Amino acid sequence: MNKFEIFKKEISNEYTHEIPIHLSPSTLFRSRCEFGFSNGRYVMYKDKEKVYMKSFSVAASAIKKVMPILLNEIKNSDIVRKKLFQINFRSNNRNKLLVTFIYHKEITESLILKIDEISKKMNISVLIRSRKFVYPSEIFYLEEKINNIRLFQTDLSFYQPNKFLLEMMIEKIHSLIDKPNDLLELYCGIGTFTLSLSKKFENIFATENNRQSMKCLEKAIKENHIKNISKARLSAEELNDAFNGKNFNRMKDIDLNNFNFSHVLVDPPRSGLSDDVINLISEFSNIIYVSCNPKTYIEDIKKLKKHNINKIEIFDQFPNTNHMELVSLLTSN
Repeated sequence: MNKFEIFKKEISNEYTHEIPIHLSPSTLFRSRCEFGFSNGRYVMYKDKEKVYMKSFSVAASAIKKVMPILLNEIKNSDIVRKKLFQINFRSNNRNKLLVTFIYHKEITESLILKIDEISKKMNISVLIRSRKFVYPSEIFYLEEKINNIRLFQTDLSFYQPNKFLLEMMIEKIHSLIDKPNDLLELYCGIGTFTLSLSKKFENIFATENNRQSMKCLEKAIKENHIKNISKARLSAEELNDAFNGKNFNRMKDIDLNNFNFSHVLVDPPRSGLSDDVINLISEFSNIIYVSCNPKTYIEDIKKLKKHNINKIEIFDQFPNTNHMELVSLLTSN
C-alpha cells in the first residue's frame, strides 16, 4: 500500500468517506531548503548517513539554479569555506532568494566583505549567522504575494515549503467555513492562513510562540492594512492558561470575553496537540485542523471525543516521501 492507502486504512474507524488527494509535482516544489556543508559540498542525511550533493531536484527552480554556482564561489574562497556549517535557502514566488550562511566560528570583517561580494555578484540576499551574531543586524524580510495578500518571512520563521499546493490549501480552508463569527488561531506562524481568513471572519485572535514569526505577522497586518486581527506571542499551552484566567502582559490589550468564537484553527508541529490544548479546543463547535503528521493527527482525533471529522483532504506536500499534509474540519456531535 502507498502512504495514502495506509492513512485511509488507519483512519477508517473515524472517517468512512472518500478522501480527496491533491498531488504535487515531484520536482522543483520546495521553496525552503536546508543543507549541511562538508568537504566542499551540500550535505543531507539519510538513515544517519551523509548524502553529498551539488544540486537538489526538489528545490524550487530559483534555488536549484543558484546552488551549483554558489557552491563554486564557496569552494574558491578559503575564508568563506572554513568552518561553514550550514547553508539555508528560501525563495518566493517571484524567484527572489534569501540565503543564510551559518558558521561555527567568529565572524570577521573580511568574511563579511567576501560574502557581500558574492551576494552582489549573484544578485541574492544573504545573511550570516554564528553564535549570538547575525549580519546584517536588522531583520531581513522575504516578501511573498498570494491572492493579493502580502506575506513576509525571515530565515527563522516557519513557512509552508511546497509552493505548488499552498494556495490550494488556503482555498480549501476557506471552503470549510460556514457561518463565521470570530476565529481563534493557534500556531499561526507568519499568518499564512490568518491574513486571508481576515476577509472571512469578523475578528481573529491569532497566537504563535515564535518571535520572528510574530514580527512577520505584525508587518503583514500593517502592510495589508488589516484592522480585524489581534495577536499575542503565546504558546498553545499559555493560551490555554489564559482561557483559564491567567493574566499575561502580552495580552494586556486583549479581552477574550469580547470575542464570539465560532471556529478554532490549529496547525501544530509534528508532535501534535498537548492534552491541555485538546481540552481547550474541544469546547469549540468547529475545529479546523491542519496537520503535517497523520500519526499524531489520528491520536488527537481519538481524544476529541465530542467531535467528528466532517471533511478531510490530503495535500501531498512532500512527494516521494512518507510525509503528507492534512486539512480537515471537525464538528461537534
